[in-house]
Amino acid sequence: MSTEQHPSLVQNESVPALAVAAEPSDDGTELDRYAPSPELLAHIESFDNRFVDRELSWLRFNERVLELAEDESLPLLERTRFLAIFTSNLDEFFMVRVAGLKRRIATGLAVRAASGLMPLEVLRAIWTRADELSQRHAATFQMQIIPALRDEGIEIVRWADLERDEQKFCKKLFKERVYPVLTPLAVDPAHPFPYISGLSLNLAVLIRNPKAGKEHFARVKVPSNFERFVSLGNARFVPLEDVIGAHLGRLFPGMEVLEVHTFRVTRNEDLEVEEDDAENLLAALEKELLRRKFGPPVRLEVEESISPSVLELLTSELDVREEEVFRLPGPLDLRGLHSIADQPRDDLKYPSFVPTTHPWLAEVESAAPVDVFKAIRRRDVLVHHPYDSFATSVQRFIEQAAADPHVLAIKQTLYRTSGDSPIIDALIDAAEAGKQVLVLVEIKARFDEQANIRWARKLEQAGCHVVYGLVGLKTHCKLAMVVRDEPEGIRRYTHIGTGNYNPKTSRMYEDLGLLTTDVTIGEDVAHLFNNLSGWSRKATYEQLLVAPDSVRSGLVDQIHGEIEHHRAGRPAGIRIKANSIVDEPVIDALYLASCEGVPVELLVRGISALRPGVPGLSENVKVRSVLGRFLEHSRIFSFEGGGEPVTWIGSADMMHRNLDRRVEVLVRLPDQSRDEVRRLLDLAFASTTQAWELGSDAHWTRNSGEEHLQETLIERQRRRRLNS
Repeated sequence: MSTEQHPSLVQNESVPALAVAAEPSDDGTELDRYAPSPELLAHIESFDNRFVDRELSWLRFNERVLELAEDESLPLLERTRFLAIFTSNLDEFFMVRVAGLKRRIATGLAVRAASGLMPLEVLRAIWTRADELSQRHAATFQMQIIPALRDEGIEIVRWADLERDEQKFCKKLFKERVYPVLTPLAVDPAHPFPYISGLSLNLAVLIRNPKAGKEHFARVKVPSNFERFVSLGNARFVPLEDVIGAHLGRLFPGMEVLEVHTFRVTRNEDLEVEEDDAENLLAALEKELLRRKFGPPVRLEVEESISPSVLELLTSELDVREEEVFRLPGPLDLRGLHSIADQPRDDLKYPSFVPTTHPWLAEVESAAPVDVFKAIRRRDVLVHHPYDSFATSVQRFIEQAAADPHVLAIKQTLYRTSGDSPIIDALIDAAEAGKQVLVLVEIKARFDEQANIRWARKLEQAGCHVVYGLVGLKTHCKLAMVVRDEPEGIRRYTHIGTGNYNPKTSRMYEDLGLLTTDVTIGEDVAHLFNNLSGWSRKATYEQLLVAPDSVRSGLVDQIHGEIEHHRAGRPAGIRIKANSIVDEPVIDALYLASCEGVPVELLVRGISALRPGVPGLSENVKVRSVLGRFLEHSRIFSFEGGGEPVTWIGSADMMHRNLDRRVEVLVRLPDQSRDEVRRLLDLAFASTTQAWELGSDAHWTRNSGEEHLQETLIERQRRRRLNS
């Protein structure tokens, strides 16, 4: 859809002039300060549809994931994995975003979104678009992936396709392992309709008593502690529900099985912990986690072969609307395709990739690990994961700090980490060695709450000081600080990153991290930890922007500064890399910059509520998206600065929750690290780099770039390893 089909996006009048006000400085001279005229602000605000709806933009993001599964140029098992990722993404979208929309509508808090749509309008659009994508997802699996896998000797078959010996194998498996786990639940006057847990796969079974001739309904839950696809040997697999469905006679002896249909319910699984409960946050959160299991349904997936009578029973008992029913070809719940994608077929996967140690952290003269503190004292180190190893940089930094007798204290934030985290072990070792250890654990990290509660208690038992941040705010920033006693005096070593302290996801998530001994940065981080653990309320910092106080205002000021530079004829330009750009004040500031002629380039992995290329509004804005084998996760904010470039990295996305309801940190990079990041952005925004381009109609189009950002960076890393 072009802008010509969006009359409300096209303005015929010329853009109003920009007013510039002059303010006297302390020494009496005038400072050029950006001040948009009321006419210019009114002009921008006259574009009623200047914001794309965030929920619909998210669905377009998941469509890009689906396009990767459809891309025949990608390795087959990677395409299979993208199908599983699409499923997981859509599940979480319904559990959180759709559930939130329904909750606002039900409680009467429905207000018009910045996109101009009411929540019910958004919900209806979601149902339509999500169903279309779900059908396309199922068709990709049935019509493309299954035949392609078969051609490569990997078969996913249904029960009717099994050989006799395979059926015998499944019969034995069912009898010895599956049958003892199953619990058939009947529905009759003595047995109310059973509770159906969220995302569980279930069989709806219609049976008949041959003597009485009476029909009954029963539900059988497919156990989740078995592989989703049963291996038959020789790279052949059958869905677990097919094995159960073929042996229902053992569950209902003496009864006739008339119909068997699979179904799956998605429930509201977002958490709500009242601030009044903050004094006993762990207890309040554990109570809410129990309540999560009983959230209201927000989606019902059924096999398209389901009979009208069984479907009517399910929708009635689950209180699901017709629009929330998704009829799909089986099998349902393709998250299990991860196990298929894990098959030992390297010829059907991305070429193997092993992160390497950053050159400035690599020891060339000895087999012993490098002294991280000595390396950081020599120069700041900017690590880029997964290309630079997390284990030999950030993890080693914490581990050496725990073992170093000169280290007096370690302070760290933990938002998400892995189940067997060496970071946790190192912090425990440090506390047990008598070091002061402060750990800020965010126990409200969505879907990791239970694990974080467990780690918080384990850390407390080891003697760590564990705090849970500020009331009403999630602590999302990624900070670690080591205080070391050295001959010259106390020195702070600081790590500020864009990603979690998670060794497992660091191999899949693209992130940046700065390791530095910069005194000003160290003092800023020390003050921030005091804010988070005590009663300090320092809101301004020298080298940091900290949400909710200063990230939005700081970035808007930087954008306004680029407008000033452009008007003065100095170099001006804005480049931002983020997971999502939704915040209206930031977007409007970018529109202002575009109206003034400042070039703006945005690299957005997920949601973009900004419309680029709209005449009179955003002709100078380009938005692109890169998806691939790694999840693009780093956040970068780069400004030309009139010839003195400024670049920030950190944890904050341009979303309301990040800027208003979370503790987020951006750090201004020192010159050398800044230049490294600017070269990375040059590659990301190059016309030869493959990406999706966003149009003014809010649709994404894949370009024909010859280079892929991630593969280019992998190749650079390989050359670096060969030359080391």
